[in-house]
Amino acid sequence: MATPSPHDRSKKKTWSDPSDEEEAEDPVERMISRTGCAELHEALQDCMAEHRDWRACQSHVGAFQKCMSAHHKARQEHLSQGQRT
Repeated sequence: MATPSPHDRSKKKTWSDPSDEEEAEDPVERMISRTGCAELHEALQDCMAEHRDWRACQSHVGAFQKCMSAHHKARQEHLSQGQRT
């Protein structure tokens, strides 16, 4: 007897309510929205969906990376100021 492949994507998820799937927010998207970089991330995702090649989206990758780096730097500064007081 063959064992099912763990990569079988044909299996349907069972939900108690189909609308739950639409309302459930991705934790990564929630984290990105807190950084202030959500619009850049969405633009990057749109570019990737259109071109299906990250090399064609380098301007979007760079803009998102710059935004995330600025957020990380600001957060680090905020945390280090809190430790001083």
